[in-house]
Amino acid sequence: MSVRPRFACSAAPRRLPLLLATALLLGSSLPAISAPRALAAQDHAAVVGLREDYLAASYWIDRLAQPDALILDRAEIAAQNAKMRALDPSIHDLRAIPATLKRDWVRQQIEGLAGAPTRTLYGQDGQPVSAGVIAATLASRNLDGIAASAPARHGLVVHRADLRTFPTTLRVFNSAGDTDIDRWQESALFPGDAVVVLHESADGQWYFVASERYQAWVEKKHIGIGDAATVFGYGQGDDYRIITGATARTVHTPEEPRVSNLQLDMGVKVPVLANWPAAQNINGQQSHAHWVIQLPVRNDDGSLALVPALLPRSADTSADYLPLTGRNLLTQAFKFLGERYGWGHSYDTRDCSGFVSEIYRSFGIVLPRNTSSQGISPALDRIAFDAGSTTAQRQAAVTGLQPGDLVYIPGHVMMTIGTADGLTWMIHDTNGGSFLGLDGKRVSAQLNGVSVTPLEPMLASDTATYVDRMTNIQRIRNTGKQ
Repeated sequence: MSVRPRFACSAAPRRLPLLLATALLLGSSLPAISAPRALAAQDHAAVVGLREDYLAASYWIDRLAQPDALILDRAEIAAQNAKMRALDPSIHDLRAIPATLKRDWVRQQIEGLAGAPTRTLYGQDGQPVSAGVIAATLASRNLDGIAASAPARHGLVVHRADLRTFPTTLRVFNSAGDTDIDRWQESALFPGDAVVVLHESADGQWYFVASERYQAWVEKKHIGIGDAATVFGYGQGDDYRIITGATARTVHTPEEPRVSNLQLDMGVKVPVLANWPAAQNINGQQSHAHWVIQLPVRNDDGSLALVPALLPRSADTSADYLPLTGRNLLTQAFKFLGERYGWGHSYDTRDCSGFVSEIYRSFGIVLPRNTSSQGISPALDRIAFDAGSTTAQRQAAVTGLQPGDLVYIPGHVMMTIGTADGLTWMIHDTNGGSFLGLDGKRVSAQLNGVSVTPLEPMLASDTATYVDRMTNIQRIRNTGKQ
């Protein structure tokens, strides 16, 4: 998740991008620019410097010297994930959570997520959320109801599920009329994700859960409770499919609505029932044209069950995690191009940090959930910047960016895809932003989705570029490789 970024874009003459980059990076003023000419065929009207062919992964793949060279092999990815789980405090080892939960520890986890709001929040109707509603929401956490000791319960997510700051579906916003960024939306969990239940809400409709990458509130209807062996063993067999499209869906099946038309997002791993007889029907349909997968469901009593479901063979999936190569990185990233921005995985989509997480998840790589954790993770190959970093140091780092590198500014992350026309290009999931316009003034816009933009002309304020505001660059590769 990220804070709301602000950059925008405008149409520009074909020669403008390099001019902008040079002026911005050297601190010089731009010469007067006349009224824009008609755009040439290769120009794209939405983003300064963008050409139509830049919107295809193949363009950037063709610029790679060795597009199919392995960046990390399977053993190196396993070692990278082990390092992430050992060193990064935002990654939770669910197996290490005690079998008996103590009151003080549970309360600390819940209160550590969020306290009482300190600013006015607005509802969907544009009116301030009342003090009474805020008080009732805080009370719904049922902190006084935390038992002195209680057994930890384990579960699997059965449906893509919102992770919430508080046990409520109420959407709240920082300003009236600005209803895209729900400040009580934290993230999402996906079918098959393991959780440990730490507490229940006062109305009994929500769990406070720990997952590998996040702790927050989730509606109970999305969790099936089972024994630890079943929960942690799910998907650990030799036969499985990895979702390699932006999303895939199970077939529609009225006979078993719990696994009907279920959204599975990039990187989700589902076990395959490899020995299922092709002629044996599942939920009213013969299975030969599908992968017979096993999915978790929640029974009426809240317990976990595992049932067969059908995933079309036409869906974009793989028998294993994809090889981590430049070609595959770019291909996976561009599968999201144009998808609507979804703060905290709202709208069944994703935000900037979710976007890069899901790309790398299709290779089996674990990343922290939020930009604040991703950017400083000690498990990655980090280049850090601070107020003392010089323009020359920042520009040298930009010059050295490689496809797949993650570039962080406060509250936002972008993935490098390559260089063209003297500029460094990014693909990222963004809610807004700004560029320098043709008249030399800052122009704001709302891309509101996965977009391709140049890095250097992007403005964080009237006087600072994104390069000026870079906080970190993270590189996911074997540091011994060149």
